[in-house]
Amino acid sequence: MVDASNRTRPSWLQQYELVGKIGEGTYGLVFLAKSKLSANKGVHIAIKKFKQSKEGDGVSPTAIREIMLLRECDHENVVKLVNVHINHTDMSLYLAFDYAEHDLYEIIRHHREKLSTPINQYTVKSLLWQILNGLNYLHSNWIIHRDLKPSNILVMGDGDEHGVVKIGDFGLARIYQAPLKPLGDNGVVVTIWYRAPELLLGAKHYTTAVDMWAVGCIFAELLTLKPLFQGIEDKSTHNPLQLDQLDKIFRVLGHPTPEKWPTLNNLPYWQTSRQRMQGPKSESCVLHQVVSLQQKSAAYDLLSKMLEYDPCKRITAAQALEHEYFRCEPVPGRK
Repeated sequence: MVDASNRTRPSWLQQYELVGKIGEGTYGLVFLAKSKLSANKGVHIAIKKFKQSKEGDGVSPTAIREIMLLRECDHENVVKLVNVHINHTDMSLYLAFDYAEHDLYEIIRHHREKLSTPINQYTVKSLLWQILNGLNYLHSNWIIHRDLKPSNILVMGDGDEHGVVKIGDFGLARIYQAPLKPLGDNGVVVTIWYRAPELLLGAKHYTTAVDMWAVGCIFAELLTLKPLFQGIEDKSTHNPLQLDQLDKIFRVLGHPTPEKWPTLNNLPYWQTSRQRMQGPKSESCVLHQVVSLQQKSAAYDLLSKMLEYDPCKRITAAQALEHEYFRCEPVPGRK
């Protein structure tokens, strides 16, 4: 990260004891550190180092966006930005966050590969409620996350916040109250397995409903320990149409129709997808079979409302928090 000796370290880095590298993503590296400051001495901090912008002319727009949004956020279920540091020698940027020991990707994989047992109902419900609670806060403050997936849902380990869920990674998040241009102009968003059908079909304007579709996919994954719609991404195309991903969705939920989704015919790639996708076009939904839920259960009702094709009819985070699923036993708490 920086030379280990205090003589060559920038002054801001001397307030941390570096433990080591813990991750690497699209935008840079993540390091684990301990605070040396008396108020937080020994507290673990995650430090995210951003690469320079592709043009090499300073701080990346992704980092600026994340800082601007997270400086305004203050909620138990949203990751907390502790500090921002600039290394002036190379103009690299470092964001310091409260450290979360786990994420949902890791928890799901642990249950699937090590324990070979499903996550218990109380834990699933508690994790989901906290995700929705954080998401409702973001949506109430005009923020769309646009990249919800298990690896971006953090879970605190030891300490006072044990079991608390934090929505993280705001690199693709946007304020949507008054966009200056169609949100679709920002390029492809959301990791493909969690991408809403309106995005796959080329919607230029979209809403917080894209986040709720992703949460529905995460809910199903918590239940089954595997991604619900595991499509193969075609990276040769520059448009959002991903036929294999759509095929995976349609096989589970049935093919959408203009009767159920009135604006379907207005989406840029709907007709193209119909022409290019082979095989029978069944409207039958087999979601309940895939996730092994009774169709009359509260869990299935909530999941199916999250995975509603028409984004105008898809349940909101606020509505989901009031759903019967969270009122019946076991009631949610911290994991």
